[in-house]
Amino acid sequence: MTRLGEYLEKRSINKSEVSRKIGVMPQRLTELSKNPGAHLRASELYLIAKAIGADPCEMLDYVCQDLK
Repeated sequence: MTRLGEYLEKRSINKSEVSRKIGVMPQRLTELSKNPGAHLRASELYLIAKAIGADPCEMLDYVCQDLK
């Protein structure tokens, strides 16, 4: 599971609902949540954060905390 997947799971987020809100296929959100090799775009992170009522900067810090 990716850091994004952990973030969404901890908050009990319905990925199907989020994918509808932001206009991406549910498979894309599943890939971003489960595949560490998937590349999350800044625009996707921003839209996901807005759709779930999260602060995009806080979400970015959480998702990217392992980057050096």
